[in-house]
Amino acid sequence: MKAIIFTSMMTAGLVSFNVSAQQAASVYAGEHRAEVVCSQCHGIRMPSADAPFPPLAGRDAAYLESALKQYRDKTRKSDIMNNIAGSLSDQDIENVAAYYSGLKP
Repeated sequence: MKAIIFTSMMTAGLVSFNVSAQQAASVYAGEHRAEVVCSQCHGIRMPSADAPFPPLAGRDAAYLESALKQYRDKTRKSDIMNNIAGSLSDQDIENVAAYYSGLKP
């Protein structure tokens, strides 16, 4: 009986660890993509003082995902963003949104 309980507890611990590791990986992937693609205009926490682009840190993840998908699908118009978002997969968009939404502005 003790072995069954211990095994169940170990399995539960491993499952929750794997889920956390998977979520962390998407944030790290989002950080990398944001540094390479987004930060040139939007910065990480704030854009440069003279840039006309809005900061993305702390924005709602669902809003960021929606906006990026609209830019990618060209239902939201911006020559710059349509080109940039056009290269992003759904997973890239989710990762970037998770990263920026987790930052404090």
